[in-house]
Amino acid sequence: MTRSFARRDLLGASAATVVGLGLAGPLASPARAAGSGEGAWPRQFPLPDGFQPEGITIGPGPYAYFGSIASGDVYRVALATGTGSLVSEGLGPAHPVIGLKSDGHSRLFLSGGASRELRTVDRRTGRIEDIWTVGSDGTFVNDVVLTPGAAWFTDSFAPQLYRLSLDRHGTPGTVRTVPLTGDWAQGPDFTANGIARTPDGGALLVVNQFVGGGGLMRVDPRTGAARAVDLGGSTLPNGDGLLLLGRTLYCVQQRQNAIDVFRMNASGTRGTPLTRITDPRFRIPTTVASWGDRLYLPNARFGTPPGPTTDYDAVAVARV
Repeated sequence: MTRSFARRDLLGASAATVVGLGLAGPLASPARAAGSGEGAWPRQFPLPDGFQPEGITIGPGPYAYFGSIASGDVYRVALATGTGSLVSEGLGPAHPVIGLKSDGHSRLFLSGGASRELRTVDRRTGRIEDIWTVGSDGTFVNDVVLTPGAAWFTDSFAPQLYRLSLDRHGTPGTVRTVPLTGDWAQGPDFTANGIARTPDGGALLVVNQFVGGGGLMRVDPRTGAARAVDLGGSTLPNGDGLLLLGRTLYCVQQRQNAIDVFRMNASGTRGTPLTRITDPRFRIPTTVASWGDRLYLPNARFGTPPGPTTDYDAVAVARV
């Protein structure tokens, strides 16, 4: 991996001590304009200077939430206008937000990077509800996906996932570490990244930036056994955020300034390359969420020295 674009380097460049996907074949095509449903809504909007965005989640309603590497803040934007405000104040530079997801119970689930923290925030008040510390020295809690009964978090520097149990009301319970076995191989640096569910909901899909030059693993959530997903010869060396809509899987290729799109089979064992979405407004996007016929991505600008006046934004492109 080119070090200038690695999250570890970006975090090391911050004031804190806290400190990806290449498609085979000529499939690249520019993003088409979003459809008419929200045609008057902005397709690009600013985030606060110095914010250092990484994760995005949308909903309920047309509101996007962004996490800050710089401070652990969470910022909310109304997609209809592009205007936003701080909804949760973070715990400072040593407690970043890397990935985040919103549930249907007024709660945000946050991945804390090198802080080793899983955090939940009340979306209405911005109050931090709970904090769990996981892993060991060197752990990097990266991304999160919600499933019925659990929130699952990736660890980029250890072959394991973290399962935070959820009751039927979405209330978090206990954390269990699930070792990754089978086809999983841990690289010498950043390995696990984005995470999603398979279309049938029976397993998890996890980016592995190391095996075979970068690819996707199907993980049995009961055992942690991983199986390499057949992507038709495509590799994902810079794979970051994942988004599954039906059987369409969107994989953000941060360093390529692109989103690679696959048609998955129901069980998630095979993916057929469909296309690559590119856009001149991409400035190292990292993660992706959807609303209506659009995809929204924060520009993390990895490789640009972060500072209090560094500008950041988010952009929208059309879904495939």
